[in-house]
Amino acid sequence: MKTIEEIKPIVESLIFAAEEPITLRKLVDIVGDTDSAQVLEAIAQIKNDYETQGRSFQIEEIAGGYQLFSKPEYYEWIAKLRKKSGETKLSQASLETLAIIAYKQPILRADVESIRGVQSGQIIRLLMEKDLVKVAGRDESLGHPLLYGTTKKFLEYFGLKDLKDLPKIEELEAP
Repeated sequence: MKTIEEIKPIVESLIFAAEEPITLRKLVDIVGDTDSAQVLEAIAQIKNDYETQGRSFQIEEIAGGYQLFSKPEYYEWIAKLRKKSGETKLSQASLETLAIIAYKQPILRADVESIRGVQSGQIIRLLMEKDLVKVAGRDESLGHPLLYGTTKKFLEYFGLKDLKDLPKIEELEAP
């Protein structure tokens, strides 16, 4: 079995190179000759190394895997580099619709529209194009309308490990 010191640079390079969160299982499979406990220990040590060295990035567990992120305090400079396009930003209507779907999923379009008080079909289609919302099944009611839910990309976009990490509705209410 490999030592932690042998595993650390391999795990770090895999997390760095992965375009999306990489699962613990996949890390163990790729590294080989190791187990989950060793890979988790390597990740913990890498995180600690980054913190003690004052690095500008960190490893986060999101959407069922691990991913490398720059620290929030460097957002201003990274945004200048990327010259954020409107394409990645969501409108107020999109955010409202996405929040309703996230908290009430699986949910019918009619229920989303009832809560928002306006037609939402176009916004749901836009959210589906951005891969933040998906068809989660069909309702048993007359006509078997589509049910909507959020995607893995939704979790990645908002930096969530899973849906349980959504803020509680009580925490969101204005004082």
